[in-house]
Formats: sequence, C-alpha cells, structure tokens
Amino acid sequence: LLVMVLDDPTLLNQVLEAWTDAGVRGITVLDSTGVERLRRRAARNDLPTFLGFCRLSRADRYCHCTLFAVVNEETVERVVPVTTAIVGDLNAPHTGILFTLPVNQAWGLAEYCPQSPEAQETK
Repeated sequence: LLVMVLDDPTLLNQVLEAWTDAGVRGITVLDSTGVERLRRRAARNDLPTFLGFCRLSRADRYCHCTLFAVVNEETVERVVPVTTAIVGDLNAPHTGILFTLPVNQAWGLAEYCPQSPEAQETK
C-alpha cells in the first residue's frame, strides 16, 4: 500500500497526474489534518482543541491530502522520484510523508495486480 500525506493541497493535481503517469491506478484521496495544525488553529481562535476537524480545516485550508493506492514495488520505484520532483525533498518540513505498507491479500484488484488469484483465474 502506497500512502502519501501531502502537505500542500495545491499540489494535489500535479501529484495525481504524476502518479497516474507512473502507473498508479485506483488512487483514493482523503482530506486530513494533523493534530498540531488543529491545536495551533484552536489556540489562535480561542476554540476548543477538537472542535470538529471539518469546521476547523475548511475555514482556511488547514488540511492535508492523504493519498493511497495498492501498488507493486516497481511502481513505488517510479512514484518516489516523480513525487519529490513536485513537492521537493520529503525530509524538508512542510512537504509531506510518503510510505508503504505490506498488503498481504487484496480482492477486487485483478485488473491492477497481475499476481492476484483473480487475475490468474481470468487468464
């Protein structure tokens, strides 16, 4: 599973296009935010810390975009350089976080995952 927390939502379309060109299919995007951003925003506005993520984040774009997709290792190798070309060095502050998690089993991915049991049955 490829996961990215993109710090700057204005870069989302560029990242999505680059990932698609790199072979990523079935990308899911969620609005998200970190607890520190919520705390800073609440402190500035004298609001309760967890007043409701949606109400706090929508007011002036205090959110990230979290992207995820099931991909193989070859695709990950293509995605990392195109992502950093857009957002910059991921070790720098306020760029984002990119990581992978193992997927032990997946269903509904036969078209995207040639090693899945469903894909083997359709051959």
